[in-house]
This record gives sequence, structure tokens and C-alpha cells, in this order.
Amino acid sequence: MSEAPLKVGVLFGGQSEEKDVSINTGLAVLKACHSLGYESISLEMKSSLEPLIDSIKKVDIVFIALHGGSGENGEIQQQLENINIPYTGSGPTSSSLCMDKNLSKKLAKSIGVQTADWMNITSKNDLRGFVDLPYVVKPNDQGSTVGLSIVHNESEVDDAIDLALQYGENIMIESYINGRELTVAIIDGKPMPIVEITPSHEIYDYECKYTEGLSTYDCPADLPPKLTLKIQEDSIRLFNAFKCNGYGRVDYLLDDSGNYYFLEMNTLPGMTNTSLVPKAVASNGDSFENLIQHIVESAIN
Repeated sequence: MSEAPLKVGVLFGGQSEEKDVSINTGLAVLKACHSLGYESISLEMKSSLEPLIDSIKKVDIVFIALHGGSGENGEIQQQLENINIPYTGSGPTSSSLCMDKNLSKKLAKSIGVQTADWMNITSKNDLRGFVDLPYVVKPNDQGSTVGLSIVHNESEVDDAIDLALQYGENIMIESYINGRELTVAIIDGKPMPIVEITPSHEIYDYECKYTEGLSTYDCPADLPPKLTLKIQEDSIRLFNAFKCNGYGRVDYLLDDSGNYYFLEMNTLPGMTNTSLVPKAVASNGDSFENLIQHIVESAIN
């Protein structure tokens, strides 16, 4: 008598600014789960988890395919723990910490990982003493460059802060690093090959992230072996310091002098056809389906 297939509920949607990306991730994961022979269930979240609770209680594990908002800040993770349902990815505390750019940069700095100078403000009146242009203005707790601007001159400051304030009460002002975009996927505490992203825009913005053809990707990135190893080692240090679980992705900027700067830790990186973790895993010789299987089965064991 054959064993019953694993029941996987794929949770996606939500109300964050990254809802559309979450839907694409959810659909890709659902397709992979079907190919793997799992009994996969679509769990499309609207405003809250409550209407889905009865369906969630019928699955063996929830694959969290949410991005941003309550799906990535630890709230959903805590709700699933409250009803004793296993789920993929990091726990509530780690998720909350990584979503808070200010706190995560403080922790990175405390363990010796370089990060660009920054300050946090809640209004235009707080912007004092941070005068070196250009700099980046962004919400403290958003992803996918939502609400982000690069300020090149003082005339752009007010609009940049107004835009960021549309997406959160706390604003990060960060020194602009003119460098190469690098990212390191972590799977079960092990680093994947480094991906270098070359966007067609000034920065790797929302459009470049999710529109086919607007960015090019090199994996493994063309870097000196010692630098590659150092970036990967620091990525593991960060993953462990943040107490992340399962998988994640660390983003950096690399300047012309070979200095790399931590940007953020993503606890629920995208799983779309333009996403970076699948690209890194493919470069390592593995398939998207095997990646999903590994994430699911590692989380349930």
C-alpha cells in the first residue's frame, strides 16, 4: 500500500506592495509541488489568514510564498505556530528582524560586516547631519525597492521622503554606493554561487527585478576566488546571526575598491522565473523542483 502524498498548502497573495510578485511565486511553487507528486492546495490570502484557517489545518505543511507585509515580518509565521502548523522559512523573531532594515544593519555592523552609513527618520525635519550626496531614501520595512529613490541634489529630497512615507512611518537615509549588485542564496546554512545582477536602470528597481530582459545575470559572478569565499562566509555569518531557517538571500553592493556592503537579508526571497535563488541553484546544477522539494521536506523534518 503506497504512502499518502504530502499535503502542501501554498500561501500567497496578501495586501503588501509585493502582492503581484507573491502570486507569481505561489503559482510557480504550486506547479513544482504538482510535479513532485504532492497534494498541493492553493491558499490565496486576501486581507488576513483567518478565512484560510480551516483549509490550513488540513495540510501537512504551509509553503509561505508571501512577500512583504505580514507575510514576511513574522506575523503569519506566529499565527501558524499558534495552530501548530509547520511552515517553510524563518520563524517570527528572525522574520521581524530581517524586515527591519535599521535593526538588521545594526546587527550586521556589530558582527563586523560592512554596511553603508545610514540614519532613520520619521519626517523631513529629522534630516540633519546627513549631507553627502547622493544618498538613498527608502522605507525601513519594505522590499523590492518599493518607495525607494536616489537623491542626487537637494531639490529631490522632499519628493523622495514623501514617496517613502507613503509606504511606512520610518524612513531610512543611506549613503549611495555606486557598485555591482551581488546576492548570495543560502540553502540550509550553505551558500550557493554568487549571482551578479546588471540592471538596465540606474538601480535594480522593481521593474528590473520582475520584467524579463531588463536585467542580466551572471552566476557564478566573475569575482576573485578569495573575495567570493569571503562574501559567502559573511553571508553564512549573517544567516546564523539573524537566526534564519531553511533558506534566505543576502544582498550586497560591491564598490570599485573591492569593498562589499550588506544591504539586507531576505527571509522569503522570490521564486519566480526572474528570481535570484532559482538562478543560483540552477548554476549549482540543481532544478527548481528539487529546490522546492528540499525546502518543503527540510521544513517538515
